[in-house]
Amino acid sequence: MRTNNYIGKLLITATVLLLSLLSSACYREHNPSRFQLKDTLYVADTLTAQQQDSINFAHRHHYSENFNFIVRADTLFLLRQQPEEHVSEMPTDSFAVSKGTRMVVADIRIIPDDPTDTVWVQLATEQLTFGWAHESRLLSKVDPDDPISQFISLFSDKHTLIFLVVISLIAVTHLVIRQRRQRAKIVHFNDIPSFYPTLLVLIVAASATFYASIQLFAPDMWRHFYFHPSLNPFGQPLLIEIFLLSVWAMLIVGLAVVDDTLRCLRAAEALLYLLGVAAVCAFNYIVFSISTLYYIGYPLLLAYIIVAVSVYQRNSSRLLVCGRCGARLPKKGRCPRCGAVNE
Repeated sequence: MRTNNYIGKLLITATVLLLSLLSSACYREHNPSRFQLKDTLYVADTLTAQQQDSINFAHRHHYSENFNFIVRADTLFLLRQQPEEHVSEMPTDSFAVSKGTRMVVADIRIIPDDPTDTVWVQLATEQLTFGWAHESRLLSKVDPDDPISQFISLFSDKHTLIFLVVISLIAVTHLVIRQRRQRAKIVHFNDIPSFYPTLLVLIVAASATFYASIQLFAPDMWRHFYFHPSLNPFGQPLLIEIFLLSVWAMLIVGLAVVDDTLRCLRAAEALLYLLGVAAVCAFNYIVFSISTLYYIGYPLLLAYIIVAVSVYQRNSSRLLVCGRCGARLPKKGRCPRCGAVNE
């Protein structure tokens, strides 16, 4: 009966989330630029050659005029003069734009004679100062002005990955040592009587593998999602839709993990156990997202799933349940729920 209650709660939560997503799919709020230079509506029958080039550029580069960026680097330098003056080696000067400054694309120009980068982008800052930058230098120092894009950029940064590697290794090592000395609860080793923690870490591992696979085999699709992100899986390309559904699955199963942990452990033990689950999830994300880029992640994921499920089945077969109410028991004796004595 307890398992059925958990499944019912999980289904109700999933239904509410899916209904919320469906309602947001019916009404998608237009996200206007924070400040725009112009607002032009193109009609297909009246497109000029220049307008068609702009559409083709937006399709290939995933941004166009009026697109908003935010500076990620400490400083971005913009050229005050025209790009042709820079290419012709005429005297020019530049000005600095600090980290966190929002900018909008004012113009895009192709300079075929530029040996560095043929694409130049003119940007307007919030103070309405205008400047030019090579596209390659610009995109390495900015993010799309969207919190999802900035989150993706943060977790793609090599410094963040190195930090997560060090922290997760320290955390997992500490938990394993603590488990051996004090028999503390930790997923895969001395787990609580619930499959949800194992399911959560497996979903994270599979999602990390799938995420790396999209970057590996469909990089243009992932780049488009990076410039135009959404948490709504409906209406997205199939690969992005599957990835977003896995993200929502993490959230739903994560709530079930918290609920089961609080039922099985005292508050202090539950907090340590949940921190351990988070550390294993971080470790899985790093290992599988990086190893998949070298094609090692696929057999590693299959082996991990087999081992994780086998360990859970072996541990769950040793669980005791009350003969009267069916509650799980840590050992033989009096049931803490109904008081029945189990010999």
